[in-house]
Amino acid sequence: MSWFRRSRRSSGAVEVATPFRILGGRRFLQGTPYLLPKDDAEINRLDFQHYMLRAALHGNYAAPIRAPADILDVGSGTGRWPIEMALEFRATNVVGMDLVAPPPDAGTRPDIRPENYVFVPGNVLEGLPFPPARFDFVHQRLLVGALPAMRWPDVVGELVRVTRPGGWVELVEAAPVPDGGPALNALSGWLVEVCVRRELDPQVGPKIGDFVRGAGLRATHFREMRIPVGRWGGRLGVMAETNLISFLTSIRALALAYGITNAQTFDDALSAARFEIQRGRFIWPYYVAYGQRLQ
Repeated sequence: MSWFRRSRRSSGAVEVATPFRILGGRRFLQGTPYLLPKDDAEINRLDFQHYMLRAALHGNYAAPIRAPADILDVGSGTGRWPIEMALEFRATNVVGMDLVAPPPDAGTRPDIRPENYVFVPGNVLEGLPFPPARFDFVHQRLLVGALPAMRWPDVVGELVRVTRPGGWVELVEAAPVPDGGPALNALSGWLVEVCVRRELDPQVGPKIGDFVRGAGLRATHFREMRIPVGRWGGRLGVMAETNLISFLTSIRALALAYGITNAQTFDDALSAARFEIQRGRFIWPYYVAYGQRLQ
């Protein structure tokens, strides 16, 4: 508890010093492989995506946690997930970590954030800024667009390092929509190409079960969540459609900057994809894996 209180007092407005650049009207981080913008539009999408995943999971987590004393969320984004966990587990110290501190309008103003929540700046690719065996539950989701393909085993090993014996590690990842119409397939292809240029693996989702097992965790669990896209999937499907279109829009600037396609072709494909979603029954695969550290 004393460690948490020191961290909360010292965190304040501190964040990792990361330069930005404007590309295609969107704000991107420099010096990292992260492929999505860091701006207000992306904040809105991330929060919406959080609500979509919460609906799909019927909660904020899948691991069988009970009453964890300390929780860490790696790549916490807007802070929505760790704040909700802090509200659910009032006696738990909850830490959110990311490259950039969540902005005030993401719901993390010091006067309204839970007393048992704190943000700590950090980059998991440089190692987690915590001692070994510090947390009972370590959560990381949707860093497919942030972690180089070759670094995944090391990163999962780092998550395990800061997990206490008996604690749990949980990963949640997505993959591109398979078997779409021509426009969706084109957009997915451009997404894959952007990822390749940044040494990312867009198909890492199905592999996360192997990562948790390879890191020595036990009682492991892996499953695919098949999230419907479009009105045919009800409320969840409408949420997934909104999130998918917003996500694909977010890769436009990099696809154009790399010369993978041009603005007119991208915009035409995005418009056509909306009609394909309305007429089709597409599935967006997400994957959940968790395991327990025994020693």
